Formats: sequence, C-alpha cells, structure tokens
Amino acid sequence: MNAQPDSAPVRLYLQAARQLERSIQLGVYPVNTRLPPERELAEILHVSRPTVREAIIVLELRGMVQTRHGAGVFVISATPGSPAVDTAETDVGPFEVTEARRLFEGEAAALAATTITDAELAEMEGFVARMSDHTIDQAVRERADRGFHLTLARSTRNEAIVSVVQSLWDMRYRSPLCIYFFSLAREMGIQPPEDDHRRILEALRKHDPDAAREAMRAHLTRVTDSLFRATERDAQERARLKVDERRHDFARRAGLIEGKP
Repeated sequence: MNAQPDSAPVRLYLQAARQLERSIQLGVYPVNTRLPPERELAEILHVSRPTVREAIIVLELRGMVQTRHGAGVFVISATPGSPAVDTAETDVGPFEVTEARRLFEGEAAALAATTITDAELAEMEGFVARMSDHTIDQAVRERADRGFHLTLARSTRNEAIVSVVQSLWDMRYRSPLCIYFFSLAREMGIQPPEDDHRRILEALRKHDPDAAREAMRAHLTRVTDSLFRATERDAQERARLKVDERRHDFARRAGLIEGKP
C-alpha cells in the first residue's frame, strides 16, 4: 500500500493564531485584558511582527479580540464567533505573499532585464499609463497592475517563473486575509504606486539587472509598508466609530436626539 502524503503544513500566521486562541481559552489572556504588544508576542510565538499582525486579524475576524487605538489589542471573547482557525489552513496572509513576491519577482526582474524586448517594454508602458489614469475604474487599474507583473514574468522566457508569479497573484485574490488587507488599503486611498512601476520599467529599458532587482524589491517593500499603514488606520477608524456609537447611545438615552427610550 502506498503511503499517504503528509498533510499540507499549517501557515505560520495560522499557527500563531491557533496558539493565541488556545492561550485565550486557557485563561492565559482572560477576557477584558490586553494582549502583550506585537513585539513581545513575536518573541513569545517565535514569529515576525507581520505574522503576529496577521494572526491578530484572524482572531478579530472571529470576534475574539479587538484593536483599540492607542490602547492595544484586547480579548473580548474566549468563544470564537466563526469557524475554527484550523478550517483556514490553506489560506495565505498578505505579508507572506508579498514577502514571497519580493524575493521571487526581484530575481525575475533581474533576469527580465537581460531578455525583455521593445514590444514587451511598450506593453508594460501601457499598463503603467492605465495605473496612472485615475479617471478609469479601480478594477481596471488593478488588472493593469497584475498585467505589468505578468508581462515582466513572461519576458524572462521561463514558463516556471510565469507560473509562480501568476500563482502568487492568484493567492492575493483568493485569500480572505489578502482580500481584507488589500481592500483596506484601497479604501484608505492607497493605490498601486505608478512611480515604483516606472522605476522598474526604466531599469528594464536600460537592461540593468541590478537596478531592476532593486527597483522591484523597493516596490514590494513599500507594498508591505502600505499594508501596515492600512491596518493601523483601520484600527483608528474602528475606535472612532465605536466612540461615535457610544456618544450617540448616551445622547439618545439622555433625550438629546430622537429615539429616546
């Protein structure tokens, strides 16, 4: 009888989320108490701060913790309000995807600088023009961003590279966490940075592998930074909405607005 293949490894941020969930359920972090800061949790869980942030988002989506601006992350329930973390083992977080893209697409850009044609450069220029046109639909600009990166991958003349780059982009659109994070970024006005893409294009036009690699890595580092900023601003907005809700409730109860009891 053939041996059964090993099960797929659990994503790192899901491992962290599972550990935090168990700690909450065991009372290590009781309800109405604050979790340790991100940096401390990263040391406790032996993971990076981006991984901690993704794990916290998982628990927020499950209704177990709440981020309060200026105060930290608080435990609000020991009972998850959505399916267990284990059911999402095939999910991939946005920091994980972007880190892989930075490593892989940086080298793809370096190779493309030696093989790209004038026709492919012109095609990529067209994608940058669409990304820069704020009069067109956001979805069209998003597709232009993807088209730029896939054209670069195809210009390497290596189908394995094309397959990997396409797979990483597909993860971004399939993963609930990726969708959540990137939608936050878009809602807060963080757009595909056309200047970054122009720098990549210029390095490719000069057929400079080192400059192309550096431009791509710098671009994807800024993508990671934008995700951090989006989640921080989201926490601020949710805190503000909570204050507004409470203020409205107190005003209603005091009879200052309609709907008094």
